Amino acid sequence: MKKILMIVALVLISAGASAKGKKANPNKPVFTTIKENPITSVKNQSRSGTCWDYSTLSFFESEILKATGKTYDLCESYVCNKTYRDRAVQVVRLHGDCQFAEGGSAYDPLYCIENYGIVPETAMPAPGTLYGDSLNNFGEFFSLLTPYVKAVATSNSKKLSTQWLVGLQGILDAYLGKCPESFTYEGQTYTPKSFASSLGLNWDDYVSFTSYTHHPFWKAFAVEVQDNWRNPLSWNVPIDDLSRIIDNAIMNGYTVAWGGDVSEDGFTRKGLAYAIDTKKVERVSGSDMDRWLKLPREKRISIIDSLGCKVPEVTPTQKLRQERFDNWQLTDDHGMLIFGIAKDQNGKEYYMVKNSWGETGDYKGIWYMTKNFIVANTMDFMVNKNAVPKDIRKKLGI
Repeated sequence: MKKILMIVALVLISAGASAKGKKANPNKPVFTTIKENPITSVKNQSRSGTCWDYSTLSFFESEILKATGKTYDLCESYVCNKTYRDRAVQVVRLHGDCQFAEGGSAYDPLYCIENYGIVPETAMPAPGTLYGDSLNNFGEFFSLLTPYVKAVATSNSKKLSTQWLVGLQGILDAYLGKCPESFTYEGQTYTPKSFASSLGLNWDDYVSFTSYTHHPFWKAFAVEVQDNWRNPLSWNVPIDDLSRIIDNAIMNGYTVAWGGDVSEDGFTRKGLAYAIDTKKVERVSGSDMDRWLKLPREKRISIIDSLGCKVPEVTPTQKLRQERFDNWQLTDDHGMLIFGIAKDQNGKEYYMVKNSWGETGDYKGIWYMTKNFIVANTMDFMVNKNAVPKDIRKKLGI
């Protein structure tokens, strides 16, 4: 017994010494929440390109919370089933002269709800369970679906039969589950449309914003990215109004369905995002431009992590946003939910953002993204029109 106690004591002493030897990062941000709006639980899209689905349904779940106080878990698989069918129909109609892919935009779940309704998560099989997985895994699914759609779209047939749609629906149902025509929820029977009507939201309240100079300001246009395949319109406003709209929404109890670019080095897997000023970081890290660019991305991220809240940031400008969009640097990568504002120990402000990668990172699925990062990397975002500043609403007539 004494021997066991001695071994345990040595292990504890060793662990303590190891912990003391491992210095904490003095630059790790310490956050104070300024405003935090209610959100539903963090979900995991896993191995599927469905951030557009998860982030937008999360947005609507928060909208329902604000409007009614009720918590819902809306079904992403239902939206995927309806959306991929519609997208396949468009590809076939255009003889393959457009993209068929897993991605989409915030408008796709809204379109689905308005036209087909919505169901709760419990009304369809849980993600991945139909093919023996615990979460989404679209590898096999899309390796079958994509060539199927391409084969039909590029067929030499003079006339298509309706059976291609039967086959398409069979693949969708096999991997996502069949969309129910009716279901029971909390003791009541609904159709998808009647369930959507029961949620307490006005589906005409939602508008989208962006900011580019290749279209006139204060007009609406369809942002030219491939996953914006339904061509919904976004209001084009000057860059300063992007953050003003988001700030006004958050401070008035609304959330924002954000779509943008997270491919930059400043977006870390630990739950932080900075619009890093590369030239200044090079000097801080002791690297010249050539050496910095040759460093593995993991090493660059490690340096950025070590700088933490002291990482030098670039101030986004209208000109810089446009240049990055035109030269393919600013891309349409990811959808997330902005739900709060916080500041670090130096007073720098961040947006609190819910991701759909499970409870990963230092903040269990929440990212703290600086306002500079959000403004620099926004492709577009959806928000309740009642969350928009009154002067902007008046100017746009919304």
